[in-house]
Amino acid sequence: QVQLVESGGGLVQAGGSLRLACAASRRTFSSYTMGWFRQAPGKEREFVAAISYSGSSSYYADSVKGRFTISRDNAKNTVYLQMNILKPEDTAVYYCAARGWRGPVYDSQRDNEYDYWGQGTQVTVSS
Repeated sequence: QVQLVESGGGLVQAGGSLRLACAASRRTFSSYTMGWFRQAPGKEREFVAAISYSGSSSYYADSVKGRFTISRDNAKNTVYLQMNILKPEDTAVYYCAARGWRGPVYDSQRDNEYDYWGQGTQVTVSS
């Protein structure tokens, strides 16, 4: 079992930045591909970004490419999502998720492939 706890959400103006963090409970954190997803009101949950278990590769949704950066610190059992140039359409609840997977990170875009989920953190971007 892996427990994930997100933090760092909040209210920010368009064009601003936020950094989300997701702390994992297990020392085997470094074995998991980690992903960030988001869900806006009335919409389905969508993929945002994923990072390989080693941190050597990452993959992004087209909507956030060039603005968001996913990273991880395996020594701290934590994955991050740096969000820059935020837009009102980025408003959503953001979730981190863990997948016991060592394959290509681009193959980790579907939420039903992830094994563990955090409780989510709200990000609101005002115009």
